[in-house]
Amino acid sequence: MSRLHVSHKDIAKFADEKVNLPKFKADEYRKQVRGLREKLETHIAENPTFSLRKMMLSGSLAKGTALRSLNDIDVACYVSGSDVPQDISELLKYIAERLRKAFPNFSPDQVKPQTYSITVSFKGSGLDVDIVPIIYNDDPQWYGNLVSQDDGSFLKTSIPLHLDFIRNRKKQQEKDFAQVIRLVKFWARRLKNEDPNFRFKSFMIEMIMSHLLDRGFDFSDYPEALQHFFTYLITSEVREKIVFGDFYEESKVGSFSDPIQIIDPVNETNNVASLYSSAQADSIVAAALDAGDAIDSALRATTKEKTVYYWQKVFGPSFQV
Repeated sequence: MSRLHVSHKDIAKFADEKVNLPKFKADEYRKQVRGLREKLETHIAENPTFSLRKMMLSGSLAKGTALRSLNDIDVACYVSGSDVPQDISELLKYIAERLRKAFPNFSPDQVKPQTYSITVSFKGSGLDVDIVPIIYNDDPQWYGNLVSQDDGSFLKTSIPLHLDFIRNRKKQQEKDFAQVIRLVKFWARRLKNEDPNFRFKSFMIEMIMSHLLDRGFDFSDYPEALQHFFTYLITSEVREKIVFGDFYEESKVGSFSDPIQIIDPVNETNNVASLYSSAQADSIVAAALDAGDAIDSALRATTKEKTVYYWQKVFGPSFQV
């Protein structure tokens, strides 16, 4: 493979400048979430039979896989007590009312109940915080019933265990594992912007990367790591069943009929790709073929102009060397 014109270091530099969320922005966002949590805790505490047990980041910002384009973050809101509304709309209404009391200077459009969550908008930073309630019943591993953003059903999950799952893999390849995830998420986001029908959610990318890590793959060379990821999508046709044994025995996982089967690492009954059709799986494979071919061509190119041209087929025109 030729690295004369675009090397691992060039990809890393592109990631720092165009892909990754800067640390100062991540710190700013975390500070805003802490303030949100502290104020909400105070106001929910006014109701002795309804308590906020934990409020924590639960998405890419928490995992260290956020992109520079991040403008909304996910926050899990663990609630418990005898008066917790079991009706989703009533629960969201209750939390929204407490948020409005906690932030009396907010305009009405800054606290918006959605179908299955509540969006809090910070006008200064332009950040949207999506608060998703989890009904909690004192499980020591913080399992609770999350309101699914797909259909509003209750979904058993543990946010701390999800974060531990990624954290344990980041420790194995401290910088490179998360970086390659961000590069692939950047690629997928570009495709989604070009084609609204293209679907490949970030959580699936993280799980596939985790599967490759568990199989012993080294992520320290970014062109090679990207090529390996796309090759896996192509050769498996995104139909290989992916299961993790961190928090349950793999033998407990039952059979699924879905085209893509990526089993939730903290809930053996949940296929995180259950809503993907065969056509959507095929579109992921086709996109991987295009990306893999472009990287192959970039690594064989004899001029810098051609090399950059092929890398732009993967990352778009913002890729420059």
